[in-house]
Amino acid sequence: MDEQTSMKLFKSLKTNETPKVDLVQGEVIAFTKTFENYCVGIVDIKESTRLTAMLSKPDMCQYYTIFLNFMASIIRKHGGTVVKNVGDSLLYYFPKISDNTNRSLFADPLDCGMKMIEAHKVVNTKMYQEGLPVVNYRISSDYGMVMSAHSANSFTEDIFGPTVNLCAKINSMAKTNTMVIGGDLYQIVRSFKEYRFESVSEYHNGLKHDYPVYSISHVKV
Repeated sequence: MDEQTSMKLFKSLKTNETPKVDLVQGEVIAFTKTFENYCVGIVDIKESTRLTAMLSKPDMCQYYTIFLNFMASIIRKHGGTVVKNVGDSLLYYFPKISDNTNRSLFADPLDCGMKMIEAHKVVNTKMYQEGLPVVNYRISSDYGMVMSAHSANSFTEDIFGPTVNLCAKINSMAKTNTMVIGGDLYQIVRSFKEYRFESVSEYHNGLKHDYPVYSISHVKV
C-alpha cells in the first residue's frame, strides 16, 4: 500500500467513512460463496524438519515423495480428495459426506485413517530400501462447515474455514502413528462398534466451552 492510499484510509477511519478498497484484477483466490459440511483430514509427518536437515536435496525430495504419494493413494481409495500438501502434511476431505443423514459414509474417513496407520510398516520398508530415515506421522479428522475457493494456480478447489483450522490444531494431540478426531465428528460416529474412542484432551479455543478431542483405534476381534 503506497503512502497516498494509506493517508486516504487513515482519514476515512477518523471521519467514520467507509474506506474504498480497489479490488485486484485477476484475483488469485476466488471463493465460490458456497458452504458445505464435510469431513476433513490432515496427515502430518512428525519431526520432519529435524530428519530432513540431515538429508541431501535429492534424498529429501524422495523422502517426501514416498510418504505423500503413499498417503494420497490411500485417501483416494477411500473416496477422499487431496486438496494440497502443506510442507510435510496433506490436507484432504470427503466430498460425498455433505450432511450427516447418511451415517454409513462416515466410516470412510475413519477407515482411511486406520489404513494410513496400518501402512506404517510398508512405508518404512520402502524408506529403508531407499536408505532414508524412518517416517512417523499423526492423523486428525473432524466434521463441519467448510468454504471452498478456486485458485489461479491449481486445478483443485482449496478449502477453508473453522473445521479445517480445528483439524490442524488438534493434529498435535495425536500420539505418534495414531489418529484423533474432533468432538463434532465423534458425536456422529461414537456408536460405531468397530472402533474404540477415548477422550485424550480438550482444545482450548478461547470460547466458553473447550472442544473435546478423541483418539480412535480398531476394536480387536
